[in-house]
Amino acid sequence: MKKRILKRNQVFVPKKSSHHLTSSLLAVAFLTSFGSSMLYGYNLAVVNSPAVYIKDFYNRTSVSRNGTGLDGEALTLMYSLTVSVFAIGGLLGSLMVGMLVTRFGRKGTVVNSTVLVFIAGSLMGFSRICGSPEMVIFGRFVTGIHSGISLSVVPMYLGEIAPKNLRGFLGLVPSLFICAGVFSAQILGLHEILGKDHWPLFLSLVVIPTFIQLMLLPWFPESPRYLLIEKHNVHATIIALKWYRAKCNIQSEIEEMQEEQRSLSSVETVSVWRLILDPLVRWQLLSVVVINIGMQLSGIDALWFYTNDIFRNAGIPDPEIQYTTVGTGAIEIIAGLIGCFTIEKLGRRPLIIGGFLVMGFCCAGITLSLVLQVHLPFMRYVSVGCVVGIIAGFCIGPAGVPFLITAELFKQSHRPAAYTVGGSLNWISNFTVGFVFPFLQMSAGSYCYLVFCCVCLAVAAFVFFVIPETKNKTFVEISQMFASKEAVPETQGLGHPDQLKLRKMNGYGTLENGSLEFDSSSSVP
Repeated sequence: MKKRILKRNQVFVPKKSSHHLTSSLLAVAFLTSFGSSMLYGYNLAVVNSPAVYIKDFYNRTSVSRNGTGLDGEALTLMYSLTVSVFAIGGLLGSLMVGMLVTRFGRKGTVVNSTVLVFIAGSLMGFSRICGSPEMVIFGRFVTGIHSGISLSVVPMYLGEIAPKNLRGFLGLVPSLFICAGVFSAQILGLHEILGKDHWPLFLSLVVIPTFIQLMLLPWFPESPRYLLIEKHNVHATIIALKWYRAKCNIQSEIEEMQEEQRSLSSVETVSVWRLILDPLVRWQLLSVVVINIGMQLSGIDALWFYTNDIFRNAGIPDPEIQYTTVGTGAIEIIAGLIGCFTIEKLGRRPLIIGGFLVMGFCCAGITLSLVLQVHLPFMRYVSVGCVVGIIAGFCIGPAGVPFLITAELFKQSHRPAAYTVGGSLNWISNFTVGFVFPFLQMSAGSYCYLVFCCVCLAVAAFVFFVIPETKNKTFVEISQMFASKEAVPETQGLGHPDQLKLRKMNGYGTLENGSLEFDSSSSVP
């Protein structure tokens, strides 16, 4: 059979083929998102309902230790630290992503990081028995480290195992589970369930989904792209592709990976510093910076952390607040489903631009309604509607598309460093909002939401003018789009002599005669 081999500087143009969603792809997407991404959403909202009881525990502990309770300011500061230390842990975790995914792989990092959840769950679960607020705070810190790792690694893993026509759908599955995590925390946080006297158990339930993930995920293969481009393990790559694809010819996908490998042949996995200095990826890096900072400074975490206070200020009676909060969680799930099932039809740009625009207008609406509700009582319901609009707009696009775009804008060598940068800025912004928002609300009152409005509109404008549509494009094609923007030839680094080359495969993706060959010649006849 005649070999089909790419010449050195020949750019591979993939065939117009589409792959079906297999049970293996769906299982990995659900397992990684259920055991990792969902915990991020859960931990965002878990401290909301039992806030009064956690503060009471802190106060009683202070009385037993020092003979005197904490004053209002000290108690608010301590609770703000409990909320915000999660983001400090997330920042630390995000800084470790590049090192971990290079050493352990994508799936290996997800599996190995589960130990952090068991440590955090134990600390928070036994904190009241031990009379130690420090265990609650440190447990939140440790689970933040896990979320910082998984928030970057899970989209990276799914983006690399997904065929290009399903990359958007699978890339938004983690954001759907983040919404499910928030919703779960809101349901379980009802005072009739776990949000009152059983708050230590409420905080420690994160160990259950992680345990299920730990039992099942190791049976699935590593990212084929990681195995081929970084580990040069062709046999493992073919096995992984056959696992994740329906029975079809996987040669075109192997060749697309080889083309990316060929373009990276003189470039190892780059550090964050080299990423920042690389002029070839200047616009990609700027895009990741803007959308990740904008994702958090949009004010969404302020709503999740302090939903009860926002509804209370809107005039909703205290007994009804927890049920109103649960209702917003249902809206999150619906909006996340809409985003998942429309991204491959509409593309990335409409979802993220539309989401930020909706959030921006609703932030302005909250300010307007809170100002006018003194004179117009019905405006309190408008403010609740605007809160729902912000959450829905976020979950449709900005909740997951930034992590998906971070994977799509960079090739294999730059991707870990890009996730480190994006994740770090995401968590720094998360911490800033969580810690500053109560004080911003006290000083600026209803007008504090105008800050979030400006951020949302600015990010929407940036995406509209700068970031191209990446739907159904390979990583190499996306890099070439930005290369034309930079006017720098993307062929730099092509033609390294030591390239793996595959023989023609049969229809099921098996090597002819089970053999490999290496091409060390300067040209192909």
